[in-house]
Amino acid sequence: MRRRKRRAVTVVLHTRAGCGLCLRAKPIVLREARGCTVTVIDIDSSDALLTRYALRIPVISVDGNEVAEGELQPGVVRAAVRAALRQQN
Repeated sequence: MRRRKRRAVTVVLHTRAGCGLCLRAKPIVLREARGCTVTVIDIDSSDALLTRYALRIPVISVDGNEVAEGELQPGVVRAAVRAALRQQN
């Protein structure tokens, strides 16, 4: 039996300069999403992003699903990545 090749799970961290919660969230996301494609997006780069996320940052999405916002608790990203991997099977 051949195993299907897994695609990389995509993790997005919406952030902005000067955000203390964002600064604390970034190393947690990078650690818990090891092996995933991680993208950090500054919401100030787009009026639409600023409107959508201004009061909610940081916002973390895993494969397009928002899994956390504001103060990030350890383990949340890891659990969401594992769930995304399970869905691939």
